[in-house]
Amino acid sequence: MTESRTRNSALADVIAEAGVTYYALAREIRTVAAEAGEKLSTGQSAVAYWVAGGTPSGQAPFYIAEALTRRMKRRVTVSEIGLGCAGIGETLSTDPLATAADLGRYVMLRRRDFLNSAFAAAGVGLPLVYDHDAVAATLKVARTGGSVGAEEVATVRQLTEMFRTVDERMGGGHGLTTVTAYLTDTVAPMLEARFPSGAIRGEAFGAAAQLATLVGWKHHDLGREGAAQRYYLLGYQLACEADPDGHAAWLMRAMTHQALDLGHPGSCVELSEEALRRAAGKVDRQTEALLLVTCARAYGTSGEGGKAASALLAAEDALSDTREPVPSYAAASGPVTATVASHTGKTLTAMKDYSAAERHYRTALYGRTPGTYQRGHGLTMINLGKSVAAQHRYEEAVGLWNRSLDVMDGVVSDRGRMEIKSIQRAAAGYRRRGIPGAECLDQRACELLRATA
Repeated sequence: MTESRTRNSALADVIAEAGVTYYALAREIRTVAAEAGEKLSTGQSAVAYWVAGGTPSGQAPFYIAEALTRRMKRRVTVSEIGLGCAGIGETLSTDPLATAADLGRYVMLRRRDFLNSAFAAAGVGLPLVYDHDAVAATLKVARTGGSVGAEEVATVRQLTEMFRTVDERMGGGHGLTTVTAYLTDTVAPMLEARFPSGAIRGEAFGAAAQLATLVGWKHHDLGREGAAQRYYLLGYQLACEADPDGHAAWLMRAMTHQALDLGHPGSCVELSEEALRRAAGKVDRQTEALLLVTCARAYGTSGEGGKAASALLAAEDALSDTREPVPSYAAASGPVTATVASHTGKTLTAMKDYSAAERHYRTALYGRTPGTYQRGHGLTMINLGKSVAAQHRYEEAVGLWNRSLDVMDGVVSDRGRMEIKSIQRAAAGYRRRGIPGAECLDQRACELLRATA
């Protein structure tokens, strides 16, 4: 292999941009490592070796990136200097803030290899083997001299809620770049600051986790499943720093539902059970109900009908206990009763109990205030129509699907588009059979698909 092929030009370019000598950079790397509790003897010859294409061992890539970050006064990542990537491997990155910077850059640059990346079935189980101690050590080293208090954290939460409300009304394709930029350029760097207390620091990481989850959700809604999974994993890492029990369990729930939606049940039972184990007794009972129905859905998809039924009954029991408030990360999914009912309907659909699924989908519809959670309302109505159609009540299904198109019109959502395609296919078949209203439904669905092409 020639020198031009092996030389790490990415690392060389950043070193040149920083205006630092190999000797000075080596000294900074030793300082960073010492702060993390590791003694290195890195010299300028080691830096020259890495620039020439050599591979640093252990945690050295992260120390190099941090040393350059301090020199550059901006976040430098291992991906940027050619010593790692933001893809999903066998383990998660030990520097989630660097990951946030990498992912944000990929979205802003519209990197097709990232936006079109596939969902990694092996990634579903990563939270089960996650080493949070290594990440905590990296985050400790990354602290800067700035100061952040409760007011700044409250602002992040307020803006996240605003972004979430717009997302539900307009779909994942609306405002994605804006939300991503806010996470990448403002919120993630904020986590490197000094905080007046451990409690406020935890609140800051929790707020960032919610924002990362929203970005992941928006990618999921657009059908960018690899990107969505990567942001969910980032959210999980941030949540572990804030609340390794309740909030982290909630992110495990999100990853379980994504995998189930995509037909990858492997590791879902184990992941949903671990989420429930972590959170049980440490969160309010309504949040526990949401985790129980996730277990039920994983059981139902895996053919464990008895366990699914038991989990659904337990979820109903937990749902009735409203003595404690629901945390903001769980409340973001909407009214708990409606969310539990919707996922119960999906569980029963997987078990082919369409009559029971219909009852729960109707409960989900009634549980949301009209005019709110527009996308969720529309998708639930589509699922209700499917459960009715499965019971051979085709004309009623046509009416429900017509109403769902009213709701979904104007929503930029790949999930919605896929469901509209399924309505169009069904309507075309019903039209040939002479089902009343099917021809109009077929035409409406085709027009809406053309408008969103």
